[in-house]
Amino acid sequence: MSNGALTIGFDPGLATTGYGVVQAGDNGWVVLDGGIISTPHGLSRPQRLRDIYNEARGLIERYHPLGIAIEEIFFATNARTAMLTAETRGVILMATYGLPVRGYTPLQVKKRITGYGKARKQQVQAMVKKLLNLAETPKPDDMADGLALALCYLFDLQGVNKEEHDYL
Repeated sequence: MSNGALTIGFDPGLATTGYGVVQAGDNGWVVLDGGIISTPHGLSRPQRLRDIYNEARGLIERYHPLGIAIEEIFFATNARTAMLTAETRGVILMATYGLPVRGYTPLQVKKRITGYGKARKQQVQAMVKKLLNLAETPKPDDMADGLALALCYLFDLQGVNKEEHDYL
């Protein structure tokens, strides 16, 4: 285990961005923080993106992570949602300036956390709970995804199913 290694995972979304801060310890992984960055619909898009940037930058400055994991965009049928997510990813990437960043698709996250790339969200959450030795399933879903992403980065550091996902 990469003892002491700390990473932050981000699940980007304009209305709700999930995050998880996980550190490798002597007895497994420890959750240091997790939650969501939410932006009100009444604000302009530039204001919302600025708020996400500031919150993400604040987490990075508070925890000094070794690296950042961020979910890749999954293009579905809604192009507008995909574009808003892309903009959110962009401001998070700006906030990570100077740090290694690794991107993971939803399929890669599912496969790394559960061993099955088509696992249901509930299965991923159950495994995140188990891997992080949590008393309850992490909620909301966006935070659970942020924790799963942080674990993926830590798995890479340990060489578990290592693939190259570096942006830098």
